[in-house]
Amino acid sequence: MLKARILTAIVILPLFLLALFYLQDIFWITFLLALTVIGAREWSNLAKLSVKATIVFMLLTALVGGELLFLLSESVQINSYSSNLVGMYVLSVVFWIVAVPLYLKQLYTIKGTFIWMLIGWVLLLPTCLALYQLRAISPLLLLGFMATIWISDTAAYFTGRSLGKHKLARNISPNKTWEGVGGALIAVIIYGLAWDFWATEGSTAMTLVPLLIVMAIFGIIGDLYESLIKRHAGVKDSGNILPGHGGILDRIDALTSALPLAILALLIFNSPPI
Repeated sequence: MLKARILTAIVILPLFLLALFYLQDIFWITFLLALTVIGAREWSNLAKLSVKATIVFMLLTALVGGELLFLLSESVQINSYSSNLVGMYVLSVVFWIVAVPLYLKQLYTIKGTFIWMLIGWVLLLPTCLALYQLRAISPLLLLGFMATIWISDTAAYFTGRSLGKHKLARNISPNKTWEGVGGALIAVIIYGLAWDFWATEGSTAMTLVPLLIVMAIFGIIGDLYESLIKRHAGVKDSGNILPGHGGILDRIDALTSALPLAILALLIFNSPPI
């Protein structure tokens, strides 16, 4: 399993970096839309939707996602900090702050095909739009935000494995510990300070580091949320498209909660005048 994970990462990461920095805009849109539709397929499996409902969900995801990406591409050509679709990011952040904690406490269950579809869109569409707009602002900025989640996950894994004693959510993800969370936050703080040190402009530590910390916390919540969804579905992974890593949703679970927050924070606090 570990060998498969490493080999997949060796292949996928360079391809992703090439796409991030060199793909023309139309191909980046196509790439994001394809990932979103695959994510919709995996979400349908987790929700145990019927074949008919799955097809409808994937088609609607492609149509709605394509239209939103087109509208966003038009607006960011004028201003990369366009707030035309800020409502999508607000919806995502509200969902992660309000609805998800209640679900993690198992105070309600998801029932009905349409509700499953709506939640799938809240997970997937803002993430897709955030990936597009952050790249339009700066590919390096997008990579920096994604690296925040990767560093957080890695630090949490190794800290939890070596020092973990106190379970974070025993009934959801038994391997996650509070010590792992502490290690993740410390690593993200160090990363944020290093990012600020190497920045070409003035110090941004007072705003950057808190944002990265909140992103890491949101990422942990996103990871727990998908873990609980998979536990209820009775599966280990959301899919098998990535050997050793599972499905697309398994790879972007933390990004679905963190990236919409990141772009929303930029639009509110760091948007330059037009």
